[in-house]
Amino acid sequence: MPNVLIIGASKGLGDALVKEYSTTGNNVFAITRGEPPESIPRVTYIGGVDVATERAGPDLISVLEQYNMNIETVIITAGYFGTESFDEPSWEKEVKMYTTSSIAPVFLVHHIVKAKLVSKGSKIILVSSESGSITLRHESEGGGNYGHHASKAALNMVGKLLSLDLKDKGIAVGIVHPGFMRTEMTKSVGFDKFWEDGGAVTPDEAASSLIEFIKVFDIGKTGEYWAPRGPG
Repeated sequence: MPNVLIIGASKGLGDALVKEYSTTGNNVFAITRGEPPESIPRVTYIGGVDVATERAGPDLISVLEQYNMNIETVIITAGYFGTESFDEPSWEKEVKMYTTSSIAPVFLVHHIVKAKLVSKGSKIILVSSESGSITLRHESEGGGNYGHHASKAALNMVGKLLSLDLKDKGIAVGIVHPGFMRTEMTKSVGFDKFWEDGGAVTPDEAASSLIEFIKVFDIGKTGEYWAPRGPG
């Protein structure tokens, strides 16, 4: 039975991925920052792992190594969005966004690979966003929210660099935009006003299309940026 590791599994897309993978014949290891939710069949919740701290990698490995397994798919979807503007930038929010989105994945993947929890044929999926695209950023959208957009752009480069480091090991790294979603995160920053015009989908819908994409993703596509549902 395939093993799937989902980091950032407590809500939104992560929670939806956990539920769908667990009902389609997979063993799921679901990583959360806080207390894990009530357990469900085929899901092992591991709580107390804060990816914004340097201890996240070692703490995670200390638990996963006990299972003596190979992980076929790793999905890192932990995120944080703190709003800011040119007039009111936030040092604290930006540091947290960069740490969560683009620094943590480097260290998490490093520890997972060095612990030999993944091998040739394994897939590592970094959940990014089209908000990190310089090309797609239009003047009509204005500026602001520097940490959010720039940390996703940084994550895209992190994914590319990781793919180069891991290609000889046969481990594929994908960077994906899962779609604009109707989540508590987008609502908390006022983006719910764009849900209708922006064609926002539920986390369940985004999870389904992402899982279908991962099925056909392989080393031939490593290091590339993908939007399984298209832009938006």
